[in-house]
Amino acid sequence: MLVYIRESDKDKIICNVDEKDIAEHLRERLKKEQEEKEHKKKEKAEAHLYTIIKVARDDDLAEQIGKDICFDLVDHDKVRSFHIQKQMPFNVFKEEVAREFGIPVQFQRFWLWAKRQNHTYRPNRPLTPLEETQSVGVLKEVSNKVHNAELKLFLEVELGLDLRPIAPPYKTKEDILLFFKHYDPEKEELRYVGRLFVKSAGKPIEILSRLNKMAGYAPDEDINLYEEIKFEPSVMCEPIDKKIMFRASQLEDGDIVCFEKPLPVESTNQYRYPDVPSFLEYVHNRQVVHFRSLEKPKEDDFCLEMSRLYTYDDVVERVAQQLGLDNPSKIRLTSHNCYSQQPKPQPIKYRGVDHLSDMLFHYNQTSDILYFEVLDIPLPELQGLKTLKVAFHHATKDEVVIHTIRLPKQSTVGDVINDLKTKVELSHPHAELRLLEVFYNKIYKIFPPNEKIENINDQYWTLRAEEIPEEEKNLGPNDRLIHVYHFTKETAQNQMQILNFGEPFFLVIHEGETLAEIKVRIQRKLQVPDEEFAKWKFAFLSLGRPEYLQDSDIVSSRFQRRDVYGAWEQYLGLEHSDNIPKRAYAINQ
Repeated sequence: MLVYIRESDKDKIICNVDEKDIAEHLRERLKKEQEEKEHKKKEKAEAHLYTIIKVARDDDLAEQIGKDICFDLVDHDKVRSFHIQKQMPFNVFKEEVAREFGIPVQFQRFWLWAKRQNHTYRPNRPLTPLEETQSVGVLKEVSNKVHNAELKLFLEVELGLDLRPIAPPYKTKEDILLFFKHYDPEKEELRYVGRLFVKSAGKPIEILSRLNKMAGYAPDEDINLYEEIKFEPSVMCEPIDKKIMFRASQLEDGDIVCFEKPLPVESTNQYRYPDVPSFLEYVHNRQVVHFRSLEKPKEDDFCLEMSRLYTYDDVVERVAQQLGLDNPSKIRLTSHNCYSQQPKPQPIKYRGVDHLSDMLFHYNQTSDILYFEVLDIPLPELQGLKTLKVAFHHATKDEVVIHTIRLPKQSTVGDVINDLKTKVELSHPHAELRLLEVFYNKIYKIFPPNEKIENINDQYWTLRAEEIPEEEKNLGPNDRLIHVYHFTKETAQNQMQILNFGEPFFLVIHEGETLAEIKVRIQRKLQVPDEEFAKWKFAFLSLGRPEYLQDSDIVSSRFQRRDVYGAWEQYLGLEHSDNIPKRAYAINQ
């Protein structure tokens, strides 16, 4: 910042700043910031000396299962973590845990977690007494084949009858640690109810009364058991035979058993998800979808919870229900483009996708947004029709009306023109119309009346309909029909660029006609005031290069070459500033 100082004040202002010149609150703040900086620097320098230990307990499982998570046992990012020096012996760390959780060291038993091949994450085995004498750093290496800064543990604490901690039971190879979740179809709720050691040679039937107690049921209640095996990429949850040994059901340490009270056959239809597998399938596939009206693509209209396995019909039915519409086939959906954050240009065809998951998928990303429209006719019917937006330019009035024309796909341009004639005001009853393709203010094509409309694209360029002027109908052998475009010049990076603007048009020129004669006709056609028209320049443009014309030049001599590729590349250019009043565009839907 440039600051001017009065010379007489120079010594007062440009002098050394002492600490006492800085306000007290600023001194405090700067000191604090400096200390924080030092602390962070020290932490960074010593980071390799520390490790993070995350300790999950029964309380975490009970708190998270059914609220934050449904599958597996715990989200390790939400459990208590300890910042510990790698050199610290594990036994010393246990004392810190005792202080934190109030559980005496002799009653703590820690389990290592392991990632299984099916991508689930479960307690795998308890630490051995020998391992507990080692340092935290060594244990981290044991538990993590992958290079990771964290050591994840499960703290097993057994409680006596008075709910006080007691020593963990001795574990042999025959003992299996199982975790239990209970499902209630009425509340659609899955919760963690506890864990048990079972003998591998034992049978589930022997522990049913204990499970009933965990769930708050009568001891002899009949229950169904399932093993939650995996959930990626799809859910696998199999019934467990209560009469065969745990070993035979391939149950091992860290496995999860879900159970429920079986529903009477007559009431299974009352519940959306009557059993554990159907509920887990639902949770795995549920998706909250944000629906937006295609006309207001930036704001959510409503949200619906759906399953990714919903069919096309299921989705439109739910949307119709939400909108109070009795015919779901009048709903048309459009997918979301995750990259542009906008609706995709093409809507979803009627039953064009199998499932909701296909509607939400875009390249390798999944979105949660869908756009909807309510049509005036059912979508399958509309798909048999081609919809074109045609801008009709009135012959004498300075106005443009946009008409939406719907015709069967096999129709021709002639059919479009006939349909249009019934909707527009013509200058006289026998006027003939033509259809043009206009793109970036140039005319690229006059559509032949027999061309099929199915492949005509009105998304990127404008379809323009206009009356054919009488003079064009009676061309003499030496008359030419030329393109006339408006342009301005712009210099960008030392290069001259021609920019077209405004409405392009056709003009008939006669043999030997001078520019002066043609100018009169152009001024009359465009109704430009004299003062303005005097500033206009006229040029013959071929492939974007202007050749300026004098009033006495014969214009037709410039347009001799008939074999030029693309007639739009040769035109009579009208150079003037772009201040033509924009025509009033009325949309006639």
